Amino acid sequence: MRIFAAAALFAAAVPAAAAQDAPVATVTGGNVRGVTAEGVDTFKGIPFAAPPVGPLRWRAPRPVLPWAGVRDATAFGHDCMQLPFPSDAAPLGTAPSEDCLTVNVWAPAGAKGKQLPVLFWIYGGGFVNGGASPAVYDGAAFAREGVVFVSFNYRVGRFGFFAHPALSAAGEGPVGNWGLMDQQAALRWTRDNIAAFGGDPDRVTIMGESAGGMSVLSLLGAPAARGLFRGAIVMSGGGRTASQQREIARDLPGAPSAETIGLNFARSVGIEGGDAAALAALRALPADRIVSGLNLASLFAPPSGPPTYSGPITDGVTLTGSVETMFDRGEQAPVPVMVGATSADIGFVPAATKDEIFASFGANAAKAKAIYDPEGNAAFFDVMMKVGGDRFMIEPARYVAGRVAAAGQPAYHYRFSYVAGTARAGAKGAAHASDIPYFLDTVATKYGPETTADDRAMARSINRFVANFVKTGNPSGPGLPEWPGFSPGEVMDFTAEGVARSGEDPWSARLDLAGPGKN
Repeated sequence: MRIFAAAALFAAAVPAAAAQDAPVATVTGGNVRGVTAEGVDTFKGIPFAAPPVGPLRWRAPRPVLPWAGVRDATAFGHDCMQLPFPSDAAPLGTAPSEDCLTVNVWAPAGAKGKQLPVLFWIYGGGFVNGGASPAVYDGAAFAREGVVFVSFNYRVGRFGFFAHPALSAAGEGPVGNWGLMDQQAALRWTRDNIAAFGGDPDRVTIMGESAGGMSVLSLLGAPAARGLFRGAIVMSGGGRTASQQREIARDLPGAPSAETIGLNFARSVGIEGGDAAALAALRALPADRIVSGLNLASLFAPPSGPPTYSGPITDGVTLTGSVETMFDRGEQAPVPVMVGATSADIGFVPAATKDEIFASFGANAAKAKAIYDPEGNAAFFDVMMKVGGDRFMIEPARYVAGRVAAAGQPAYHYRFSYVAGTARAGAKGAAHASDIPYFLDTVATKYGPETTADDRAMARSINRFVANFVKTGNPSGPGLPEWPGFSPGEVMDFTAEGVARSGEDPWSARLDLAGPGKN
């Protein structure tokens, strides 16, 4: 019996000792305890705002609710409420919930008291899916490079982007872009708290992919975000106006207002009217009724009725207008920018045949055919994806780099063409989002035992380029190929052969044709 009792006492003492040695940080709201492993301190699930539930649904993020004692910060908080879809390249690691506004931090072990550069990660998912919990978004590789890595959750779908006449009438400030407001709130939390983890609040770089990249572009032009970051990385975030800007209350041809769309949704769930009673009824709905099947798969399905989801809205505050307008007015934050896309990125052309695609180039139809279908035997889908990817992601990335450089700020333009060893059979190039595990150096998590030596080497190189940019505003550094600033007709290509090569862009003529004003 004494042996068993001693064993029990030892077992109880081990977690107590581990808790005593675990890193603790003091943040807005109270103290949090994380975990140290392999030279990295990790804190997860730290609230940066009050839960946006009940009467706080469709309100700007409110101050965090304080807690007593030391809060456990070793597990992710819930990802924000949504309907996940099976083919997600970054599957969620938690059950979605409206109570989701949490932040996560990876830092070098024992970094408290230092002033290390900070990378602030914004996930993608079309503004209807996504979260901070996917394993490929782990920030440990950056921490090992001496960078504090921050990720967080922001509201998506109708929880994140929703307007209604009663919300506007309440007079509580900007309405509609609740998810973008969450992003700014998380940035302010980082400014106020990152020093507790060894980060420098004056050396924050924001980085996002897809909808996250679009969010980075919106933050570049948002007055309320000015001064919260000193660098930006846009991964497959577009940069041209893909459609007419949607406004809060004014219906435009082809772009009904966000309030009209909100009323459409209310009617779809049996709620009529635009008054406070209607809004109260909407706030009382169960979360799954608000989702109502919305995700990336349904977002692009043929419409079966009037639109019921707006997406981001031009409100003049969190989203001030198109990217082109931001540059034309000189409203962008004066910071270094790294921007690019994948070689087989996403896009869409509203056409049913190849001839219709080429006709969309107007007077340049014959040139487009010669570039995109020189032998005349390319499949319609392949041509549509190439033209769509060029127009929606690849040419706009070059455009953003050029406008940043023209404004006198350092700009670094890349194209990600590398395809993982296990994904090369039949690949047309590097697919949308396939660059994420290389930028974050999480390829082993993504591909497991099928990860090749070339995969690991490419991830290591790109992660170091990004870490250098976060530290200095310039991606070049010892042991890496030189990455010069933006020059028309040139690009840094992370090639299919597994090398990083800067030089003449073989796609220049193709992208010149794809750009607005060329067709």
